Amino acid sequence: MTRADLIAAVASRFPALTDKDADIAVKEILDAIGSSLAQGNRVEIRGFGSFRLNHLQARTSRNPRTGAAVSVPAKYVPHFTAGKELRERVQASVKDIPLQQAA
Repeated sequence: MTRADLIAAVASRFPALTDKDADIAVKEILDAIGSSLAQGNRVEIRGFGSFRLNHLQARTSRNPRTGAAVSVPAKYVPHFTAGKELRERVQASVKDIPLQQAA
């Protein structure tokens, strides 16, 4: 699902909202999550999951094209953990669908 699909789903679920209102609502929610993470806070949406920051240590990596050593600085990356209700809902919906093997 893309952002546009999410906006269309919100607009169809709530007919009182125009497409522009749904767009603003989705944008504000995503901006609030992003700005909260940028401040170092954790975001939890009950029944869906939580967002937090993971700290990755500085490391030495390799350029895949040349094989040269490249220094990668320490950084924070967003991490999502699915909530119990979301995990159970996904598990129930894919239970009968055969998973494709990776090639």
